[in-house]
Amino acid sequence: MCGIHGIISQTLGKDEIQKRLSDMGDIQRHRGPDDKQEIIYTTQTGRVGFGFVRLSILDLETGMQPIQCPLDQSAIICNGQIYNYIELKSEIKDQPFLSKGDIEVALHLYRIKGIDFLNDLNGMYAGAIFDKQKEKLILFRDRFGIKPLYYTQRDNQFLFSSEVKPLLKGSGSSKQINKSRISTFFTYRYVPGEETMFQGIKRLLPGHFLEYDLRTGDFRIERYWEYRLDRINDTLSLDEASEKFYQLFVDAVKIRLRADVEVGCLLSGGIDSSAVSAQVAKQSPSCKLFTMAFDEDLYNELPSVKRFLATNSKRFKSTDHKVKLCGKETLDRIFDIVRSIEEPISLGAVLPTEQVCQLASEHVKVVLTGEGADEIFGGYRKFLLEMAASQYDKLTKEEQLEIDTFFPELAPYLAIRDTDPVRRYIQSELLFNSNELEELFGQKQFEDFQLEEALPILNGSEHPLNAALAVESRFRLPDYVILRLDKLSMKYSLEARTPFLDYRLAEFAATLPVEFKVNLKERKEKYLCRYAFEKYSVLDIETAHRVKQPFTIPIADWLTDPKSLPDFMQEILLGDVVKQQGILDDAFVKKMVGTISTEGIGPQTLVSTADRVFAIVMFTLWYDEFFGR
Repeated sequence: MCGIHGIISQTLGKDEIQKRLSDMGDIQRHRGPDDKQEIIYTTQTGRVGFGFVRLSILDLETGMQPIQCPLDQSAIICNGQIYNYIELKSEIKDQPFLSKGDIEVALHLYRIKGIDFLNDLNGMYAGAIFDKQKEKLILFRDRFGIKPLYYTQRDNQFLFSSEVKPLLKGSGSSKQINKSRISTFFTYRYVPGEETMFQGIKRLLPGHFLEYDLRTGDFRIERYWEYRLDRINDTLSLDEASEKFYQLFVDAVKIRLRADVEVGCLLSGGIDSSAVSAQVAKQSPSCKLFTMAFDEDLYNELPSVKRFLATNSKRFKSTDHKVKLCGKETLDRIFDIVRSIEEPISLGAVLPTEQVCQLASEHVKVVLTGEGADEIFGGYRKFLLEMAASQYDKLTKEEQLEIDTFFPELAPYLAIRDTDPVRRYIQSELLFNSNELEELFGQKQFEDFQLEEALPILNGSEHPLNAALAVESRFRLPDYVILRLDKLSMKYSLEARTPFLDYRLAEFAATLPVEFKVNLKERKEKYLCRYAFEKYSVLDIETAHRVKQPFTIPIADWLTDPKSLPDFMQEILLGDVVKQQGILDDAFVKKMVGTISTEGIGPQTLVSTADRVFAIVMFTLWYDEFFGR
């Protein structure tokens, strides 16, 4: 786990490129506090500069980057880990290896196979390869976008980096806000897709590569992997599926324990992190576990965690469990969180995520987490709702009555449910609708929320549940769930690994009958996961069938009394900051602040007035940090 950055230029001198690379590395030194290096390669048409900041996890002695092959002078820098490097290395033993780690394996695979090398990699990675013979630069990103990669082309220079701030520094250009994506943020709470909130700075999308021609200055982008959910294997029995799932899960955890430093786990009360922690404890009984707690009982999962550890005391007898409280005072940290994430993201989970990453970083360099399971196996209530909606007309009157009782939100959802799966997804995600956006901005907004480049490939044959999962995995997963985890873990130089996003597990999940993911009869999401974890004694029965609880904060409780908030939040909600920025309608914002209520609000609440106000706070702080005072 590290940070990478680079510059391609036909005009800048070597010393200037060296200085810019060094500055870019200094800005993201938190991603790699252990070492730092810049190397400049000269081509017939200009120069290619590679910069690298290192967090030493694997191959502590010889794993420094960039790595250059002595045979053809090709070079690589990469942020992340290639977990199956041992198996891949055995296939290319005759190559001139200079290191003992994982990233050089990717370089030699590229030299042998070309861009098809990406199909062999299992891991989380965002990297760059300099192909001197072909005079090309290749940027590449893992299938689910677990590791970030940004790029920009300004003033005849092409730059890339693991984070946004190094690009702002290295380009030497003034930054501008991408006004076309402000309404997108207030629709989803984040900005999905290729564009960012910074004009001209883009993300390389998950499962894509970028090929830059050093001779012409042109580049092309192609998708090398797509998460398809239109190929169901109806012949699988539940027991056959659970056996295959268990085998893949065990191996996904096993290869993610490959490290030359101690590995821990982030543990909540849910089945995903519990299963990962339990599996890690089998191989590493003394592993450290890290949990967040809340004062508010509705949000506090610590009692469930303690019960889980006590029930499985033999397995966890040697583990070290550390707990940290996330209280209202953590709102003081929001400004620093906004600075670290770099892009406006508005979900309460950023606060406990930042806290637990800080806690873990004080004891280990690597943690395994449960992220990704909900998006791959259908773990959110909205997927249960979608399953109910898709089957409702086929149910008997008695069954419909039961469903109506269990899903009070189903009737209004059916009344507006769009026939197009993408529009349905947008309906489920709306923070502000079109009329509210018009009030928020004081003018009508252009609706462009589908963001075509961020959509999955759908052919229309997918079950409605699978269509929802496909959009979820391309929209929310990389640009909220994983972006948040990466930026806040790397803020503390902590590597976070996600076994459920092993592409083999995901591709297997894509072939499952939908009833194995969401079982409407038993009202259970992630049904196969629960079944397999119980069957193979990964989890005890109570934990395996525990009701899903979102990882969030009691934001309505905390925002109800604005005068009790930190000064900078009071300035936003009660003062003149919003008016001074001139982007949002100050009167509308203050009206919303006055209507925040905790009545009927809990962890399962998808959208409340407090959520909308929190989004306004996060955007205003982001704008203030990058474009304001």
